[in-house]
Amino acid sequence: MLTAIVFMPLLGALTILLLMTVVKLLGRRLTSGRSRVTPRWLRAGPRAKLVRGLAIAFVLGDLVLAALAFLSYDRIQGGMQLVTRTPWIDPINAEYYLGIDGLSAPLVLLTGLLGLCAVMASWNVKKRVKEHFVWLLVLQTAVMGVFTSLDLVLFFVFWELELVPMYFLISIWGSGRREYSALKFLVFTLFGSAFMLVGLLVVYFSTGIFDMVALGQQQDWSNLILPVQSVFFSFFLAFAIKLPSWPVHTWLPDAHTDAPTAGSVMLAGVLIKMGGYGIIRICVTMFPEAARDYAWLMVALGLISVIYGAIVTMRQSDLKRLIAYSSISHMGLVLIGISTVGAGAENLGPVGLSGAALQMFTHGTITGLMFLLVGFVYEKTHTRYIPDMGGLAQRMPFLAAFLILAGLASLGLPGLSGFVAELLVFLGAFFVWSWPTAIAVFGIVLTAGYILWMVQRVLFGPSLHRYEHVGDATLAEAVPIVLLFLAILAVGIYPAFIMDVFNVGIAPIIERFG
Repeated sequence: MLTAIVFMPLLGALTILLLMTVVKLLGRRLTSGRSRVTPRWLRAGPRAKLVRGLAIAFVLGDLVLAALAFLSYDRIQGGMQLVTRTPWIDPINAEYYLGIDGLSAPLVLLTGLLGLCAVMASWNVKKRVKEHFVWLLVLQTAVMGVFTSLDLVLFFVFWELELVPMYFLISIWGSGRREYSALKFLVFTLFGSAFMLVGLLVVYFSTGIFDMVALGQQQDWSNLILPVQSVFFSFFLAFAIKLPSWPVHTWLPDAHTDAPTAGSVMLAGVLIKMGGYGIIRICVTMFPEAARDYAWLMVALGLISVIYGAIVTMRQSDLKRLIAYSSISHMGLVLIGISTVGAGAENLGPVGLSGAALQMFTHGTITGLMFLLVGFVYEKTHTRYIPDMGGLAQRMPFLAAFLILAGLASLGLPGLSGFVAELLVFLGAFFVWSWPTAIAVFGIVLTAGYILWMVQRVLFGPSLHRYEHVGDATLAEAVPIVLLFLAILAVGIYPAFIMDVFNVGIAPIIERFG
């Protein structure tokens, strides 16, 4: 099943390319004779509808498979399930090795959900429609591969594959300084990948295997050809850049601001979660002693990210850039939660780490929804400059209502998913890092400040004359909005649905710390 989940979007991309090539060749043949009239079904409009329909069909099928994999995960048995394993590159013992556990299963489900929403958010794309949906589908395959790979080489291949579609999505369909932002995203991530490759090679030359499950059970790293701390930081730097954490965060605001709506949804929803997932899966699981020794560094970086991100967010006048900086603040909580597992909190370590895992899931749905809403507002008003906006609630009540709800979820309103994740992080961290946690809690106050300020400036006040002909959300826009909000509401009301699975995946990691 996992092979189908990973490669179904790629199959969709290849189907679109092949079918459109056939249609193009057929069109040339039909119009090469005496008749110069192009049949209606060969024109650009119907062809674009066919591409959209195919993309929707494949990502919907992928979401169904991801949901089945999540629901079929045996919480009692635990461990890796739905495993697919076969030799791949024999000379170096690399394998095609896929599997999911309690940590990765919810993230696979999240990727399937956001992939569908991203495709639906692209319904109005007019520029190079075929290529746009092809790159979106390739991107989904890459992310699915990262979350299911259990071989370090395969993990690295999918990690690098994600760069290609994201670069083209930003540089071709983005806005503003899109080429600059795409290149900055590429350079930062490749810089981190170089360090990851060093760590990967050191592990292989020392152990002779790339098996992430076996390496996650390794007790003695005395045979490493480099100090274990060096290997830990080789991986950690790559994942911290992707998370992103201060001070290697500067690529994110530019990439988010200039990316198309679908690109921002995927970037905020799942791409930056690859960083948090990597820290837990590789840095913490494989190198528990180093994670314990440098837990203070993780909480320090997390704290700075929370406060710095929130303060800088309050200074933004671009609506999309505001949400981008808020992601830095919220992902800082992930680092704080992860730091508790190695800080001697035997009883509360699971709580903090569970909160970090849940924060990745909830942030994906909340921020994905916010970028979706901001993208739709921008398409209708043609501006993201907050001082030029106001009174939009009167013109687009549906979008306004859900923007308010997404903002409330972001600031941690009880009953919505953001509250549960943040509460778990703070509960797990307080008795380990009392003062840093108390300061980080102040970030929630700052979050409330910039969210309420944004809502007031954008949605309320007198209605501006220039927006009197602006319409509300269409049906195609409303569907992904409702889907993401239902996910936020469901986790907020009944978090055990996701938490029970996360806890099963986290339990073996906690055992590594005795």
